Amino acid sequence: MTEQPAAGEASADTDEPQPYRSPFLTLPGAVEGVGIDAGVGWHYGQVTADQRELAAGRSIVDASHLGVIKLTGSDRLTWLDSLTSQRLTTLLPGESAETLLLDIQGHIEHGAAVLDDGTATWLITERQSASAFAAWLNRMRFLLDVQVAEVTDEFAALATLGEHNLGAASPNGTPLVWSDPWASPPAHGWSYSPFPVVPADGDTDKHPGADFPLKLHLVERSHVQGIVDRAAAGELPVAGMHALEALRIAALRPRLGAEVDSRAIPHEFDWLRSAVHLEKGCYRGQETVAKVHFLGRPPRRVVLLDLDGSLGELPAVGSTLSVEGDPNAQTVGRISSIAIHHEDGPIALALVKRSLAEDASLVAHLEDGQQVAASATTIVSPTAGRAADVPRLPRLERRGQ
Repeated sequence: MTEQPAAGEASADTDEPQPYRSPFLTLPGAVEGVGIDAGVGWHYGQVTADQRELAAGRSIVDASHLGVIKLTGSDRLTWLDSLTSQRLTTLLPGESAETLLLDIQGHIEHGAAVLDDGTATWLITERQSASAFAAWLNRMRFLLDVQVAEVTDEFAALATLGEHNLGAASPNGTPLVWSDPWASPPAHGWSYSPFPVVPADGDTDKHPGADFPLKLHLVERSHVQGIVDRAAAGELPVAGMHALEALRIAALRPRLGAEVDSRAIPHEFDWLRSAVHLEKGCYRGQETVAKVHFLGRPPRRVVLLDLDGSLGELPAVGSTLSVEGDPNAQTVGRISSIAIHHEDGPIALALVKRSLAEDASLVAHLEDGQQVAASATTIVSPTAGRAADVPRLPRLERRGQ
């Protein structure tokens, strides 16, 4: 078998970095993903069956195209806490968190799954932004005891929705398995969705994220081929990224590489639920986070779309939305993620104007001019924000009256 170059590794014939291709793509029926999921399997031929297996917790997903950053040094957690949106100073070995790096206006620049093993802190992020994220962190070290290294070429992420022993690396005695807080958000989180954060006993109106117990297992890349061999022998069911994306969308879970654009702020995606600590100390962008949450409103909001699949053609990521019947087809939002769910059919996440009526009937526009009907379910309420109970001052009477 010809060995593929590692992530970002130059081939013998050129100095240019070669696109990453996972060993899982050698499995029968493998169809490679595109865009942010290029280099790994989008599906392996059995799209619906594989998704059901994944939802039941029996399959694994090759997410080895994700980027990995390793932080070491005694100041790593307090330092990262001071830079990003999550409280990380109390993170214990083996505990998981999620954090965002914002610019001074509060726009999302980077985000990461965070796992500490007692000696090192591990950040899992989108491959496309991992090098830039690591470079920015490296510039912010100053005189602190922190070392930053991008280790994407050494460690690969594998995703599950159940308990699996995939031989996760444990260089310091703690297995590197990240558990997504989206399924069970921390107590200091804040949700803008209409679903109860902690449903009462017997309450069926739970947040869909409760059914998305995502885990990311960091495995040494030298061990990945052995896992591929197990899958080829039928010992380990494998699902593609399409299955994971469909279940993520149904869980209302935002993804950095999909939902975030240059104007994005955490409130628009309900990301205060899992990635923002509203009571921690100062960090870049905190002023915007606080102002929008306590006094303002996010300018946009994410919604879940149920799409009409009767045309046999679906909109693409980036397709515009307008209100059905609008003769001017004024754009009110754009699709950011789309997949076919094994039970719900075609579904998508989209960012829309905050002022859009919750009961508005929408259409998505195809490249050929056709329209696909779309029914929106609220994720972030139009009334999100303004959480502070600020008393209004009485109006001053005009002078001279």
